[in-house]
Amino acid sequence: MDLRPDTGDIVLRVVLSLVFAAVLGVEREWSRKPAGLRTHLLVCLGSTAFTLVALEFYGSLVASGNVDVTRADPLRLVEGIIGGIGFLGAGSIIQSQGSVEGLTTASSIWLVGAIGIAIGGGHFVIAGTTTAAGLLVLRGLGYVEKRFFDDRA
Repeated sequence: MDLRPDTGDIVLRVVLSLVFAAVLGVEREWSRKPAGLRTHLLVCLGSTAFTLVALEFYGSLVASGNVDVTRADPLRLVEGIIGGIGFLGAGSIIQSQGSVEGLTTASSIWLVGAIGIAIGGGHFVIAGTTTAAGLLVLRGLGYVEKRFFDDRA
C-alpha cells in the first residue's frame, strides 16, 4: 500500500491549505489583529507541507521494505509541528498593564496548524468543517462576546 499522494493530490492539498487558512486569516485582518492573513497562510501551508513530507518519507520507507514500520512513526513529525506552532502562538500573547492580549489570535494560529495537518493528511472534511467552525467562533461568537460580555467597550 502506497501512502504517498500523487502530484495532483499534493497540489490540491496545498491550494486547499491556502484557501482554508485565508478564511481565518482574513477574519483576523478584519479584526485588525497583528497575526493576520500572511501568518495564517504560512502556518497552514507549513503544516500541510510537513505532513505531506511525513507521508512521503513514511510511504517510501514502507515501500522499500527496509524499515521496521512500528518504529517509523509519521506522527512524530505532527508532534513537532504542534510544538512549533505553540511557540509561534506564545509569541503573539502579550501582557500589557495587567491584562493579557493575543490569546484568541494564538488560538487561531494553533487552529490553522491543525487544519494544515488535516489537509496534508487528506482529511478535507475535517479541515473544512474545522475552518467553518473556527470562523463561527471568531466572527459569530466575537460579536456575541462584544455585545453581551465586554463591559470595556
